[in-house]
Amino acid sequence: MLMFSQYIQSLAYPTVPATSLNPTDPAIETTISPFESGAATTQYPPTTVVPITVPGTVGTTVTGLETEGRPSIQPFPTSFIAPPKLLTGASPYITFTSTNSSRSTSVVSATILTTMSSQLSTGHGCGDLHKRGTTDCFQPVATGALPRQISSRGDHPVPRLGITPQSNPVSTNKFYANLFLGAQGQGVWTHPYSVAWSKGGGNAKSWGLAVSHIDANQRANGPQNKALPRAPIQYFINPGGIQSIILSAIELGPPTSLTTNKLEAFSVNAVLSPQAGSSSSISFPLVQGMGCVTGIYNNLMPAVQSSVFFRTVTQVASPRAGVFKYRVTLEDSKNWLIYAVSNNRQDPHLQLVSNTQLQGLRGWSGIIQVAKNPSSSYGETLYDGSAGVYPTTAAVTGAVSGTTGTYHISWTKAGLTSLPLLMYALPHHVQSFDGVSSACKTSMQLQTTTKGIATAVVGNAWNLVELNLPTDMSFSPWTPKLRSRSTFSSAAANIIKQVATSEINQDYNAQTNLDSMYFSGKALAKFAMIIYTTHDLLHEPDLATQGLNELKGAFARFATNQQICPLVYDTVWNGIVSVGSYITGDSGLDFGNTYYNDHHFHYGYFIYTAAVIAYLDSNWLCLNKDWVNTLGRDAANPRLQDNMFTFSGMFDWFHGHSFAKGLFESADSKDEESSSEDAFFSYAIKMWGHVIGDASMEARGNFMLSIQAMTLSDYFLLQSNNVNQPANFIGNKVTGILFENKIDHTTYFGANPEYIQGIHMLPLTPSTTYTRPATFILEEWNTYFNHTSPYPASSIAGGWKGILYGNLACINPRAAWLFFSQQGFDGSWLDGGASRTWYLAFAAALGGV
Repeated sequence: MLMFSQYIQSLAYPTVPATSLNPTDPAIETTISPFESGAATTQYPPTTVVPITVPGTVGTTVTGLETEGRPSIQPFPTSFIAPPKLLTGASPYITFTSTNSSRSTSVVSATILTTMSSQLSTGHGCGDLHKRGTTDCFQPVATGALPRQISSRGDHPVPRLGITPQSNPVSTNKFYANLFLGAQGQGVWTHPYSVAWSKGGGNAKSWGLAVSHIDANQRANGPQNKALPRAPIQYFINPGGIQSIILSAIELGPPTSLTTNKLEAFSVNAVLSPQAGSSSSISFPLVQGMGCVTGIYNNLMPAVQSSVFFRTVTQVASPRAGVFKYRVTLEDSKNWLIYAVSNNRQDPHLQLVSNTQLQGLRGWSGIIQVAKNPSSSYGETLYDGSAGVYPTTAAVTGAVSGTTGTYHISWTKAGLTSLPLLMYALPHHVQSFDGVSSACKTSMQLQTTTKGIATAVVGNAWNLVELNLPTDMSFSPWTPKLRSRSTFSSAAANIIKQVATSEINQDYNAQTNLDSMYFSGKALAKFAMIIYTTHDLLHEPDLATQGLNELKGAFARFATNQQICPLVYDTVWNGIVSVGSYITGDSGLDFGNTYYNDHHFHYGYFIYTAAVIAYLDSNWLCLNKDWVNTLGRDAANPRLQDNMFTFSGMFDWFHGHSFAKGLFESADSKDEESSSEDAFFSYAIKMWGHVIGDASMEARGNFMLSIQAMTLSDYFLLQSNNVNQPANFIGNKVTGILFENKIDHTTYFGANPEYIQGIHMLPLTPSTTYTRPATFILEEWNTYFNHTSPYPASSIAGGWKGILYGNLACINPRAAWLFFSQQGFDGSWLDGGASRTWYLAFAAALGGV
């Protein structure tokens, strides 16, 4: 490990004597604390670097580095540099204050951070995840052949456009899909940047890769809903087609081809060539959260362009040998940095030839990086520290111990690999950082399009911790405060039994034998909830057995693949899809299942139903386990080495939630509508793993739920104190549809308030109270659905009425009980995936009825 004193000697900065804080010195009580507002501090000039070392042996505990209530208690090696905690605002200093407040030191943040983060990236990952008492979350579900009843076909209607053959399956639902769909010209959002193939458009008429970053004041807003408090806007959208900086080459023109390779969970490599088969190219490793956009040039004449127009371009001092730096101001007054690193370490001689173009030497090979700089000289110092290095791929590992889960996102680097990466973290990442990763945060931030403000973090890996995993959540009603509840009064039981007896005798086949995996799955899960309630909560085993036998028969139609639209294994995109669109040619049939839309929504209902059946009859497993696991592999395969299915097909471990859109080109990229069905899928995975004894799957389900509990509150379910979505939008209470480039308070099937809010409520399960906080539900109810609100629940018609009152049970179970137990209850108030039995049991158990 590079000693800090050696690093100081290599810098062209004046230094002051090192400040040694010895943990064994009683005067400072072995504690180093971040600077607190109002504490005394010694200010040095901005070019001063003060080394701070903590002598000690491995295992020395340094406390006091706390972020958002998450303490950092880490084993530090000998002479480990105390991690900096950046001040908020524009100050270039980091300040440490010992518990003896007379000793405090300010240091230059970016310089220390660069060296420190390199050291943090080694030995502080998840190498100890497999120690006793932990469960690895990413063990395979299965690796065998497909169940015999699922046939294969290789004629999917969407071709693999420009995708270079690779050994691992290609994901259909990741951020980069626009690169191989349609005309290949729609945007790709890495956050905080987006990129798009220019294809001759814009003022620059470029054929390169355009880089864009949008600030909050550039958004376009929709009309206001003046019926709601604060009159929130219906939607906001970030402008497209702004080509701030374009990485191109003089040789690129109309014959240019776009291909992709190395398509993985967090990254893709996009390649622009002057024509198909050319040996010259620009490769772009696009990685979620990347701090710079990097173009790797091979034997081309670089052209760095802008359709916004260059106002000034200035070549400035190099941050290190072989790295050439340019400071750029565009005509929109935004500041960008360009770094060029030639393979032969020679100056690329980028020259401004017009207000839209810089161009370099012919036959040039090397890398050019661009980054938006929102933080003046401080930002330049940060970007300088990582100029020349770039991420190519990322990997996630994770484990659970008790109710705590830790996951680790690490990047593979290329270029000047001795340097640390600068990556941007989304708000939920920052909330979950452990002390080590939190110490690598900087105060430089950039706005994202729909995920709040991203924070620059220096380091090659992040450690993230989730606390209070719902490990004790099972099939019975549950809340974070009450935990599981499975009892109610005999009077309530009598009412519920009467309803259950009626519902358990319904026609299962008529409700489940449909041409839709989604609606069939919802009906199956409804019956599973009725049967579970009858068996475990009402203690009526004979009645439950009657229903269970009917449910097994209805489920068998799907498990034997005899339904109206059977499933097939698609060998083009490597997934399980309905034959419906093959037969009809309708890409939207069953919400686009054949095109990989909504698989977590659809298959989650089947996996949950299977969990209930297997819980009640373990002998059922041997004939059905492989089929159910196959659905799990399709939507949530945890293993990169499974050549049959892509890794984590639906859940995005960078965004912390799933994307529902599959093989459809989209100007606003991927999207998710029903956040609650996303969480339900995680709950189904958890319960199926629990029932079949797959500890890794159960842990992964718990982990996903815990992450979603944070991301849904951060981005989808908008309490009045939400800081991530625009203040003039959060009055809607839910996003509606969250795209990567816009949020629209609507649904794909209508704009009624009960549709928009209700699609984020269904189905009601034990996990609902975990991912939908009671404070949020109360705000939403008072905004929309109480008797004085614009759209009182009592006035809502159809199954959405039951969904609203079922949701009310989470915060006012007695009121919900009165609604569902009323005389003359109208069965039309129940959605096809909901039962009065379960609603009554849920409300009675939580309300102590």
